[in-house]
Amino acid sequence: MQVPLSVGSLLEHAEKFFPKKEIISQTHDILHRLNYKEIGQRTRRLMSAMDELGIRNGDRVGTLAWNHHRHLEIYFAAPGMGSVLHTINIRLSPEDIIYIINHAEDKILFIDEDILPLIEHIHTHLTTVEAFVVMTDKAELPETTIQPLYSYEELLSAGDPAYEFAKDIDENQPAGMCYTSATTGKPKGVVYTHRAIVLHSFALGLADTAAISESDVSMPVVPQFHVNAWGTPFACTWFGSTQVMPGPRFTPKRLAEFIEKFNVTITAGVPTIWLGLLRELDQGNYDTSSLRAVLCGGSAAPLGLIKAFEEKYNIPFYHAYGATETTPLATISRLKSYQQDLSKEERFQERSRQGILVPGLQMKVVGEKGEVEWNGKEMGELLLKGPWIADEYYRDTRSNDAFIDGWFHTGDVVTVDEEGTIKIVDRTKDLIKSGGEWISSVEIENAIMAHDAVFEACVVAIPDDKWQERPIACVVLHEGIDTTITKETILEFLSPQFPKWWLPDDILFFEDIPKSSVGKFLKRELREQVKARYSPQE
Repeated sequence: MQVPLSVGSLLEHAEKFFPKKEIISQTHDILHRLNYKEIGQRTRRLMSAMDELGIRNGDRVGTLAWNHHRHLEIYFAAPGMGSVLHTINIRLSPEDIIYIINHAEDKILFIDEDILPLIEHIHTHLTTVEAFVVMTDKAELPETTIQPLYSYEELLSAGDPAYEFAKDIDENQPAGMCYTSATTGKPKGVVYTHRAIVLHSFALGLADTAAISESDVSMPVVPQFHVNAWGTPFACTWFGSTQVMPGPRFTPKRLAEFIEKFNVTITAGVPTIWLGLLRELDQGNYDTSSLRAVLCGGSAAPLGLIKAFEEKYNIPFYHAYGATETTPLATISRLKSYQQDLSKEERFQERSRQGILVPGLQMKVVGEKGEVEWNGKEMGELLLKGPWIADEYYRDTRSNDAFIDGWFHTGDVVTVDEEGTIKIVDRTKDLIKSGGEWISSVEIENAIMAHDAVFEACVVAIPDDKWQERPIACVVLHEGIDTTITKETILEFLSPQFPKWWLPDDILFFEDIPKSSVGKFLKRELREQVKARYSPQE
């Protein structure tokens, strides 16, 4: 039967078959507990209210919000009525946020109360927004010059709880959109269709990917404004999982407490989140025995981090890989049945890679001379295609550089071994060209972070008259660590692991490494800091 795939049907399924399952949601003032029946009714009320405000098929619905139940309701209300969910990264600069809202042509904005001052500052520059809605637990709206301003809860109280999800939706029409995090140039818009989101949700439920199911208690730590929290809210709702939303400005302490209190089974976030949680677990006394999976993506996780979770706390740690353009799940690292017989160290090495392609997608790895051999050594750029891979950027000529001949060129340099397992070597722009040979900044970073004294490490290139570029390592030590750790200590630790010409020319110690809006190392800014602190000898 030709039955269109639609995002609204995911929540309809949860309403009917999992009405008692809970969404546990932390907002600024309250810990809310609602079930899927109540979430369904509130979502229908929201669609009704947006209809009254003039939101129509294809209109963009912008959100500037943290991970909580109201944001989840918009996830289904906007595409459920044929409009487009547009999650906006609140950590971007005001200039980028203005650009994103105007470029997407958002018609309505849903804003968390603590983000309202940001919008107050920029709202006169927003050319298409016709209504602003504040999400708050308070009865009174905050004082503001923004008009027209509505209360989320007041809109819902007047909405129709029996409002119907749209049934005439084309599965290939847009359901959502996100913008990239603007590490180079203006953010690029990526549109997700109903079909892409539903198929991606299926993929998250496969036994050999995230294996999300009704019995899970999922806590997405990756923000809902970043690639839809990696699609987990859609999949978890569809499958009837309990969802724990950690809310605004969470801390590692809150994450640890929620894992213990609500028996969280699966959680997802970037390496910097798990470094922070690991520090909290080391300092506290938490029961994390409920966790069956920590999903890590966004950048390569250090081997030492994986070992600490698995050996010290018995928490299974899974590398995943994707991008805004891939909805985002593309690969995941799980040992094959016959790889269970590998030695302990070999298993860890395998787990430190980004894994194999998720069923439904296609890939190839292309180097300077064409497709590379699957030997775990040759490097090339990873190219992807599939039903949840974007085919262009939204109204952006940069599509011509990234989407060529039906393939998405990821910009990530990888190796692929005989098993088809990929390992991220670097971003194309972050590889270090030294004496005509490539050095992987990621591999050096991960090796340094395996040192017990090191909390974070980031490697950048500096110009060199003789070698073209040379690596410099920037290191943050654990708090209270032995101050005798020196440049020589780190280099001695690295020396057996790499050829001599790979070793950094210097080790610089920092109190903090700058990070992007989604928690990745911001190498562009770090390079400027390195230039200010260090210049190569003539």
